[in-house]
Amino acid sequence: MNQPSPLSEYLVLSRGKWDKDASKADIEAAIGKFYDWISLNAEAGRLKTGQRLSTDGAVVSKSGIIMDGPFGETKEVVGGYWTILAPSLREAAALAAENPCLPFGLQMEIRPIEPTCASAYDVTNETPA
Repeated sequence: MNQPSPLSEYLVLSRGKWDKDASKADIEAAIGKFYDWISLNAEAGRLKTGQRLSTDGAVVSKSGIIMDGPFGETKEVVGGYWTILAPSLREAAALAAENPCLPFGLQMEIRPIEPTCASAYDVTNETPA
């Protein structure tokens, strides 16, 4: 008997800007469909809801604290986040591809969440090339 694959967590970052040629009414309708879609998938255990992000922000590094953004290119703007629960990155991406906001200019970045603690001895996103 096949047992289902264990579910992993995948962070979804909503990136980009609304399509400037889309009407506000069409975008508002897509947003409504998005909230319905996310609620149904949360109730089904396929994702955890997230939050919208404010336009304010700060960058903290060894150079200090920077409060006067913007901090990223327009195409790199992150508008919100949530978490998908899926057995694979491919399945997480397939669920994210159903997002009703995609036709209106947004894109979704899906990243596996590492279940282990960081270590300087592991190769990670922070490891110098």
